[in-house]
Amino acid sequence: MHRIWMVDLAREQAPTLDHLYQYAATAQNAGYTALGLYLEHRFAYADTPWSQGKGVVTPAQIQSLQSEFPSLQIIPFINLLGHFEGFFNCEEGRIFREETFTGLQACPSCPEFVTLCQNIITETIATFKSEIIHIGGDETAQLGKCPRCAERMAGQAIDPNKPDEKAWLYQDHFTPLINQVIAAGRRPAMWGDMFLQHPTALENLPKQTLIFDWHYVNGVKESAPKFNGFEVIACPTTAVYNAAWMHLNRTEHNVRECAKDAHELNLAGFCLTTWEQVMLNPYDSIFPAVEWAARIAINPTSPESLPEAFGEAEQWARNLGIELEEMGGVWAASGHRHKLKTRLLLMGNPFLAWLHHRDEIQGERAKQLLLLIEKSIHYAPNEACKNVSFGLRAMIEALIMMNEAHVHYAKGEADAAIGKLAPMRYLFETLARLAKENNERIGGSLADIQRCNIAKAHIETVITRIRKYGNRELGYLPAFEVLTNPRFTPHDQSCWWLVNKWANE
Repeated sequence: MHRIWMVDLAREQAPTLDHLYQYAATAQNAGYTALGLYLEHRFAYADTPWSQGKGVVTPAQIQSLQSEFPSLQIIPFINLLGHFEGFFNCEEGRIFREETFTGLQACPSCPEFVTLCQNIITETIATFKSEIIHIGGDETAQLGKCPRCAERMAGQAIDPNKPDEKAWLYQDHFTPLINQVIAAGRRPAMWGDMFLQHPTALENLPKQTLIFDWHYVNGVKESAPKFNGFEVIACPTTAVYNAAWMHLNRTEHNVRECAKDAHELNLAGFCLTTWEQVMLNPYDSIFPAVEWAARIAINPTSPESLPEAFGEAEQWARNLGIELEEMGGVWAASGHRHKLKTRLLLMGNPFLAWLHHRDEIQGERAKQLLLLIEKSIHYAPNEACKNVSFGLRAMIEALIMMNEAHVHYAKGEADAAIGKLAPMRYLFETLARLAKENNERIGGSLADIQRCNIAKAHIETVITRIRKYGNRELGYLPAFEVLTNPRFTPHDQSCWWLVNKWANE
């Protein structure tokens, strides 16, 4: 049975060779048979020199990794339709988009894109020695959106009795790529979600295709049998993408259920996916969970709990992975990226966090949250853990400062409002420093550093605006959420930049 740990490098990770060695050593020592590198645009393809951002993984690094860890398969996870945004948001890649500023999918009717897919497969096979070549295929929600695709798929069906034009378009794109991998003597692999949405796309697909069936709440016992005739890998995840750090109970349930189903259904294997270790959430803070999941993949009924697997960091993990979730609100588990962190760091306007989440720090709640975070700092045994806690403390303190600034601003106390916002500059300097440490220690996101710098710069901008307009110099006092918006325009009292939403498309 395959036991794979997949590392998400596409979310701006910038690992050195030493960092890659850490990932590989962790995987090998834990008992995984393979380390998957989820790449997207974070690989130095010779065919796309224009997409090679700082810190991309290079062929030389992969060759060294394979030489140093010969018993560990290093599996490439490329994505050749959905999740192509890292390519098509470059100037040279604009022609590959299915739509502009919408979605994550490339256009399967673009001949230049199809040629690029073929070339990426050729380069990948030349670099990676692994039996499995994963070519992606997940979350292609934009099938048929552009005029070329709509025209091509009109009236097409794989099974006339079950007409599904999107299934036809999807299969038409991927079948030649699958056959290219097979012709090279390798085994193609794909994500399974689109086949569940468009079942006829499986018809006549080469049976050598290995299906990675991902489900991030429960197991795969309902879905895996739907891939009849194909070998299936059960794929759980660490519940990080939707958490302040990680939801431990949700992760443990998901991993155990997928491992149990893999054994009971005699599946081809188990793949732990780990997504989106960004926004001050470094990979080495979850290494104990990765190691624990390998043990559960071997023995799903093991009595060892996930919190116990953190050893000396167990109490820290319980603080942030269980007790914080029990606070509810934005800290509870959800089906989307963590909203507070996203609004504070990802959108270029940290005041969005105040606009949507100021209820998080009302009354005694702020004290309770800060007390819990302080406890986690006390129990954090290493820099990775401490940085997570320090980051969360700064985020909560930022909410408090923004809310207090608004109270003074609404009263016309401009200087007092500025006094509350001024320390936020230091907070974002601290967050930028933590992000830099995460990058240097484990190859964490370079974008996180810049996100913090951008947030700090916007704080400076808002302070300047309050100084200029906070005493009704315009003849009116702009609402706080208007004044703090990057598109605020003095004298545009009606906010026409907001009314004409179509102009922003």
